[in-house]
Amino acid sequence: MLRVSRDLMIDENDIEIVFVRASGPGGQNVNKVSTAAQLRFDTRKIALPPDAAERLVRLAGSRMTKDGVIVIQAFRFRTQERNKADGIERLLELLRASLVRPTPRRPTKPTFGSKQRRLEGKKRRSDIKAGRGARRFDD
Repeated sequence: MLRVSRDLMIDENDIEIVFVRASGPGGQNVNKVSTAAQLRFDTRKIALPPDAAERLVRLAGSRMTKDGVIVIQAFRFRTQERNKADGIERLLELLRASLVRPTPRRPTKPTFGSKQRRLEGKKRRSDIKAGRGARRFDD
């Protein structure tokens, strides 16, 4: 069992891991050895609160299929074991991030000083632009 949070644990058997050949450059070894790990995890197998499930869909983005399966490609390392561990850790980080509730924004009003500084900056800029116009010489 993998611990996601204090209240949530997932079974390692629910994570389907397949080793595939990594893409990209790498010489002859990359063409012969399947070291990249592809993890598939069905999110319907865990009980997430509705708000956390929505955040998970948003955070996973294109890594989540329409059926609610998260697919993670791990190919940073040269060995299957390290790629497998990396993929599992990335999955756990994604699940942990979805459980964190964002702090609500509290709207504030600008201070008097910030209003004054803003207007002073606008006045300075206006003076600069006014000085660019065609000059009239009344001599």
